[in-house]
Amino acid sequence: MTSIEVTTAFIGMINAHSLDGLYELMTEDHTFVDGEGTVTQGRKTMGDAWLIYFSMMPDYLIIAERILAQKNIVGIFGKASGTYTSDGKVKPENKWQVPASWLAVIRDDKVAHWQVYADNDTVRRIIAKEQEYSKTS
Repeated sequence: MTSIEVTTAFIGMINAHSLDGLYELMTEDHTFVDGEGTVTQGRKTMGDAWLIYFSMMPDYLIIAERILAQKNIVGIFGKASGTYTSDGKVKPENKWQVPASWLAVIRDDKVAHWQVYADNDTVRRIIAKEQEYSKTS
């Protein structure tokens, strides 16, 4: 597969919330870097992290508008969206969408590195509001 094909397959697994698919497309030493710069290392650890994230954002979606590649380095530009939930109830007021980009490094038809570039302030505000609400109710 080309680097773009691996990347689009990875995005497809994210959008399908397919933990098995993501696991198959990550290298054993996979590195994930979130929008805050926090690094998560290892396929098993990242699989567990995706499980938690999908429970918090049950409709998380990457909208890839442009994908560019240079050999095994891929840049993805578009939007990320989702709805935050702490209790499994999806409330329309907790829906968000932000411009985002991602950097993928492909090795042996797998994603070795996945880095998110996004301003997550909108998501942080929603989470803080929900946490404050749960304290008062």
